[in-house]
Amino acid sequence: MRGIQLSQYVKGPKELKVTELLDPTPKPNQYLIEVHAAATNFFDILQIQGKYQHQPPFPWVSGAEFSGVVLATPSDSKSPRFPVGSRVFGGSQGAYATRVCAAEHELLPMPSGWSFADAAGLFVTAPTSYGALVQRAGVKAGDWVLVHAAAGGVGLAAVQVAKAFGATVIATAGTPRKREVARMFGADHVVDYGDPTWPDQVRKLTPKGRGVDIVYDPVGVVDKSTKCIAWNGRILVVGFAAGQIEKVAMNKVLLKNISLVGIHWGAYARFEKEMIPVVWQGINKLIEQGKFKGTVFSDKEFVGLESIPDALLALGGRETWGKVVVKIPQSGGSKL
Repeated sequence: MRGIQLSQYVKGPKELKVTELLDPTPKPNQYLIEVHAAATNFFDILQIQGKYQHQPPFPWVSGAEFSGVVLATPSDSKSPRFPVGSRVFGGSQGAYATRVCAAEHELLPMPSGWSFADAAGLFVTAPTSYGALVQRAGVKAGDWVLVHAAAGGVGLAAVQVAKAFGATVIATAGTPRKREVARMFGADHVVDYGDPTWPDQVRKLTPKGRGVDIVYDPVGVVDKSTKCIAWNGRILVVGFAAGQIEKVAMNKVLLKNISLVGIHWGAYARFEKEMIPVVWQGINKLIEQGKFKGTVFSDKEFVGLESIPDALLALGGRETWGKVVVKIPQSGGSKL
C-alpha cells in the first residue's frame, strides 16, 4: 500500500512524505479497509509533532478518520457486522494510507446516498455536537443557542443539530466567508467574534435581551460568554481551539444560576458505552429526515495522499471551514 508513515517526529506537515509500505496486518478482531477518503483533524498536526496525548510507538501511519470499503473481515468473527464490500466510515490510527485496519466498534455503515468524502468527516464531529447539545444540554424547541467557531467541523454540526431540535441559532465566526457558511448551514444570526462587543451583540439579538439558553464553546471563551447567557443557561465546554485553557470567575456561574457542562465524546467508550448507539441513532434519524448533511470544505479540493500536507497546513492556518477531507483514489478506478 501507500501511506504517510513516521519513524520520527516532524516540525510540521510539510515534512510528511508518501511512501510504499507493506499492507497492514489486521489483528484477529480487525477489519481491513480500502480507504477512499480521509478527514483531517487538529490532533493529527499535534501527533506528528509529538505533542498529542496519544502517541503510538514508531513507526506509525498518520491520520485517524476515514471512509472506505471493507476488504476483509475479522478472523475471529463468524458473523461480522460488515461483510466484504460494505461501505463504512470510522476512526482508527493509520487513515493517511490506501488501507487501514479497524475494529468493529470503530466503524459505522455509511449513510445512504452519502459520498465517501462526506462520510469521512462524520465520525468525530457529529457525535460530539449531538452528544453535547442533546444529551448534556437538553436542547429543545424555543431555545436560543450560541455556537462559537460555527464554521468549523464541530461548529457546523452543532448549528445543524440545534436547528433540527427547533432552536434559534446565533453563530460566531471570524471572517465574512465563515459567517456566510454558518448561514448556509442554518444559522439564524451571525456575529463577528473579532469584535470585542460580541457579547452585547448576542444579548441584544435575544428576546428582551435575556441572553442565550445554551452556549456551545469549542474555542475557550466561557468567561466572555457568561456576559450573554440567560438565567439557568448551560455553557458546553467542548474544546480549547484558542490554544489556552481558560480560567473562569466562578461568581459569574453562581450569580446567573448557570451550569458549566463538559463533553468528552472520546471517553464515552470507556465510561458510558451504552450512550454511543443512542447518539448515533439520533444522528441517523436527522440524516434520514434531511436535517443533517456533510460539512466538507469545498472552496478547494484535496485529492491524493500527496495533498495531505497541504490539507493539514490549510486546516492549521484556520483558512478553512467545515471538515477538510482528502479524497484518496484507488488504483482500480473506484468512484469517489
